[in-house]
Amino acid sequence: MALRRAKNTRRTTAANAAPGHDWAVELRGVTRRYGRGAATVHALRGIDLTLPRASFTAVMGPSGSGKSTFLQCSAGLDRPSEGSVRLGGTEITGMSENKLTELRRSRLGFVFQAFNLLPSLTVEQNVVLPMRLAGDRPDRRRAAQLLAQVGLEGKGDRRPGELSGGQQQRVAIARALVTNPDVIFADEPTGALDTTTAAEVLALLRNAVDALGATVVMVTHDPSAAAYADQVLFLADGSMVDALSQASASQIATRMTTLTTRRVSTAA
Repeated sequence: MALRRAKNTRRTTAANAAPGHDWAVELRGVTRRYGRGAATVHALRGIDLTLPRASFTAVMGPSGSGKSTFLQCSAGLDRPSEGSVRLGGTEITGMSENKLTELRRSRLGFVFQAFNLLPSLTVEQNVVLPMRLAGDRPDRRRAAQLLAQVGLEGKGDRRPGELSGGQQQRVAIARALVTNPDVIFADEPTGALDTTTAAEVLALLRNAVDALGATVVMVTHDPSAAAYADQVLFLADGSMVDALSQASASQIATRMTTLTTRRVSTAA
């Protein structure tokens, strides 16, 4: 299976993409409410967003800002109360649960903080699992190729328990890439890793965008992690309130401090 190459990925953002761009992620008027009446929680308040293919987007915000809900609605893991979501040009908002499951298995990749590898399977079997779940024949050659690209050449026969945390996350990245997905959703992918290992994992996600043409949407609380992205989107109280492009960790941290301080002062 041929690997796609990204074109000028570090300069392509939702803000400067040309009209009619082939969006990887498109949210229009997405609202998510939980509960009823006085107990209603507005997790998302009318999110409008377009992300181009072969881009790396980080999503940040204070605790309770709606980051997790944003990721779940964008990935079809939760349904918005209002609005529409398109992934790779496909409208998913009204899909049946069976169709959504099929789409997630074949066209989306996921990287989680807890790795979510199956301990009873080998590394290779974990990598090709999305292929099996999608009803396709596992491609051992592609699995070996991806394992080599993430620095785990020759470790396909190992079990996850024989690997370090950083190596397990590398397996998770290879698994996320194996089906050439439209989008990879990463939820705090470095939260359980030390600083050095986290940097190695983030460099792999960055390379997946630059060299393989992948699209990555990452929720994180870490400004250093967000600095690997092409752009950082900031959520506050369920609304998209700001965005930074090609920002440094210090710039991102300063913006986050402003958001957190404003939220505390408003609550007081």
